Amino acid sequence: MQKIKPLLDLANKELKNDSSASPTAAGLNKQPEQQPDFDEKQGIDQVDAINQVFAEFEFAYHNQYHKAFADAESLAIAKKYWLSILENYSPTQIVQAAKFVIRSQDYLPSIAAILRACEQGTDLFGLPSARQAYLEACSAPSPKRKYQWSHEAVYYAGKYAGWFLLANEPEATAYPVFTYHYTKLCRQVISGEQFDIEQPDALPEKIEKKLDKEETHARIARMKKDLGL
Repeated sequence: MQKIKPLLDLANKELKNDSSASPTAAGLNKQPEQQPDFDEKQGIDQVDAINQVFAEFEFAYHNQYHKAFADAESLAIAKKYWLSILENYSPTQIVQAAKFVIRSQDYLPSIAAILRACEQGTDLFGLPSARQAYLEACSAPSPKRKYQWSHEAVYYAGKYAGWFLLANEPEATAYPVFTYHYTKLCRQVISGEQFDIEQPDALPEKIEKKLDKEETHARIARMKKDLGL
């Protein structure tokens, strides 16, 4: 909440930048502009997330946006209010919820629409349900690292639970173990972490075979003979 002054400063800056925009009919901005790059960065906080969400709203709903937030003060108040309502959600979850709503809604979203999207949780990040993930982990063929997983978190949940456990223990035993690890991994994904499935090192073109003692002595003998020793 101590960061509201930077929000007001940002709002003033945005208002000045938009003062030259030409008026058009209310609705989506259809001009063939290149959408700004809103790449998420590790370590963003809720204030950064709210700023990013409102920036994306401005691009997607240009005229509606400026009608709703006609001046810097109303914009700052709106951001402060959204920040207080969404403070229990991770920054990444807030941004992903906004992106989801923008893709599915023609009009400037309300805070209620963003809250509903946030509550979808793992769906926003392409994560299957725990049950779907468990069934996928149990049925995935070997080698596991080569399988096309629905999400990397499913692979690591299976790995941490133990492939042997998943293949040999009944669901009543294996499922709780898998779910424990998968839930932890889902929280990490929602917090912004990304996972890569490690790939084994490529085999060398020539594989050296260690000789046994008899073969070693035989080769030494042939070398001595060739050298006349």
